[in-house]
Amino acid sequence: MEYTKECVSQEKERGFTLAELLVVVAIIGILTAISIPVFTSQLEKSREATDLANVRSAYAEVLTAVNSGDLDERNNVTLKQKKDGWQTPGKISIGGITKDDTNNWLGGGPVAGGSCEVYYDSQHGPILKWLDGSGSVSGGGKKLAGLQDPFNNSGVLAYVVNNYNKGVNLEIDSGCPNSVMRSQVMDYMEKNKVSNNLLEKGTWAYLGSVADDGPNSGKNNRYLFWTSVDVNSKNVGAGKEVPIIISTADGRFYLSKSTTADRENKGKQYVTIADHIPLNKYKNYLSEDQKYGTLEEAFDAYKKLVQKGYPQYTDTLKDLPLDK
Repeated sequence: MEYTKECVSQEKERGFTLAELLVVVAIIGILTAISIPVFTSQLEKSREATDLANVRSAYAEVLTAVNSGDLDERNNVTLKQKKDGWQTPGKISIGGITKDDTNNWLGGGPVAGGSCEVYYDSQHGPILKWLDGSGSVSGGGKKLAGLQDPFNNSGVLAYVVNNYNKGVNLEIDSGCPNSVMRSQVMDYMEKNKVSNNLLEKGTWAYLGSVADDGPNSGKNNRYLFWTSVDVNSKNVGAGKEVPIIISTADGRFYLSKSTTADRENKGKQYVTIADHIPLNKYKNYLSEDQKYGTLEEAFDAYKKLVQKGYPQYTDTLKDLPLDK
């Protein structure tokens, strides 16, 4: 009798160990962590490239219209960017206009959810006006406190009218010692703390008429001079030229310059932002070439002016509101 032996060979099936699975998951996690920011950055750069192309196209359309005699052409480009500012390194130029061209580049630049209005100005040429989501000129997403507010709301104008008369010319200097009017303004600012207040830095002077009617109406003849320079410091003093922002009571802003001067009040010496200015001479400081629609625009242009024209005062730009 024959017997047949059948041998059956079985191989055991092997899977991944827990340690191996954890290593794979960790590697995938690391690759994901690396790739997502890179992808997001590239995606934002692609949005920015699209925005630049659209703004440049709008710029070309405006110039074409101008060359055809249509000076009223305006194009508003809705931005696709999800982040404020530029992601692309280097200086951005659109039609040869950069942020340094303060008369042609209005605002701080692109912001998320914002837009760029392109139009032609007969005085300055093509304009790029960067707007935020609310339609206001962009300024890094922040706003500066109104320069006129402390004087309009502190009661100092009523104080002058009640103690003198409405025909008197007002003058309040930030460095004037023993000044009742200055104290009123400073007390108001101390009690009503607001963010991004330029008046808390540098030197200012409030000048003009308190009358609200007649040819010398305060609305047309009241001015706030401000500079980032502390004119009472040992390094400045009287007789020095300083850059200034001028805020008018009717809501305009200008860049200008003034010469500091010695002053005395109740036997104490101090330096003021400018010498005594007769009421009919205030407007000599105002130039249409340096006129701005918002304080943010004027402030941005002021910083550039200091950096280019007054390098000795560059340090005064530190710690100012909206400083970047």
